[in-house]
Amino acid sequence: MKGQEVAGSPARAVRIGVCGLGTVGGATINVLARNGKEIAARCGRPVIIEEVGARRDNPDCDTSRLKVTPDIFAVANNPDVDILVELVGGTGVARDLVLTAIDNGKHVVTANKALIAEHGNMLFEFAAQKGVTVAYEAAVAGGVPIIKSLREGLAGNRIQWIAGIINGTGNYILTEMRESGCSFAEALGQAQALGYAEADPTFDVEGIDAAHKLVIMASLAFAIPLTFDKVYTEGISRISREDIRYADELGYRIKHLGIAQRRGQGVELRVHPTLIPQRRLIANVNGVMNAVLVSGDAVGPTLYYGAGAGGEATASAVVADIVDVARTLEARPDQRVPPAGVALHELGETQVLLQEEVVTSYYLRISACDKPGVMSELATIFSDWGISIEALIQHEPQEGERLVPVVILTSRAREASLCGAVAQIQALHTVEGEVVRIRVESLG
Repeated sequence: MKGQEVAGSPARAVRIGVCGLGTVGGATINVLARNGKEIAARCGRPVIIEEVGARRDNPDCDTSRLKVTPDIFAVANNPDVDILVELVGGTGVARDLVLTAIDNGKHVVTANKALIAEHGNMLFEFAAQKGVTVAYEAAVAGGVPIIKSLREGLAGNRIQWIAGIINGTGNYILTEMRESGCSFAEALGQAQALGYAEADPTFDVEGIDAAHKLVIMASLAFAIPLTFDKVYTEGISRISREDIRYADELGYRIKHLGIAQRRGQGVELRVHPTLIPQRRLIANVNGVMNAVLVSGDAVGPTLYYGAGAGGEATASAVVADIVDVARTLEARPDQRVPPAGVALHELGETQVLLQEEVVTSYYLRISACDKPGVMSELATIFSDWGISIEALIQHEPQEGERLVPVVILTSRAREASLCGAVAQIQALHTVEGEVVRIRVESLG
């Protein structure tokens, strides 16, 4: 069966091959069919789904008029396909599929953040050699157009920093913990029941997914190669309802942030739980929503907010990339916007700073004995390491309790100094267990 034409036009059609018919693949086909007239007008030509590669059907989309094959590599080798849309996920088969498509002179659109974060440098170089492009708007923050904003909309700026809530699962869990007072395990169970979290939630709750997305944004913002292996990554599985309650009492919200920041000595790349002042807009992004705050030297801070996952939202970004590629199908490679934002030879080898060099403020929760002199010992240790106490909470112990939580907000300090102070505090005979520490950012 011939491909399905999405919208008619006398201009030369662009023919796409869609590989992967899961949630995003099915939604992409639906969006192309539903909005075909508008898409054709924006492309200046019709869009035809030439072939679909999928091992199983998706009951949420109609493929009865499409050519469907279980062999996704047949799509990459189909001479009639102009753009291969990779929606199979993972970094093994997907990488080989994309390399095959590029080798055959096809442009690629992908929603695969792991593929771009871990193999993007190689893929971009190979695509440049073959005179094609790799588009990946859907790889970060779902339907939020953050890639295009960084690569094009903010091209006149020197980006100073990025801070983003870029994993909806983690944001849902932290929101539920704050709003309902449940534990991490209970909130995770709710997220899994609703389909927001996988049966194995490691990628989401331990920050790996967010690290993939952060390194992609940082590469565009700072014109540096993709350096996923250098991102400091910390998850949310150790956040307690007590910490969320104390943060609220201090006027903060705990969010799982990806932060990329330009420093004199290099660039910070870090993903971790963070206290943010409640008055900040990003602190009030709840549920499964994503938000990215970008600060440029000319424009100042700008906030990008929206659905970071879901079939239709992600398909919106996939189709936007199809439109972008279709518009420049006959253009010379040097007339297209490069996948990395700049030509590959323009990428700098900016040093990624070690986490020990990061300077920020900290929230600390210490389980201390209810005895005289404890606060004096703590103050002495902080002073010796050059760290000031900015705020403190110490409630009276409940009847029969031997330990009392001491909650401290510190001044800005180098992480190596904070670690040294914490090590000394944990060694005190009046302190039990590990000191809970969460970084604090003002983001403004």
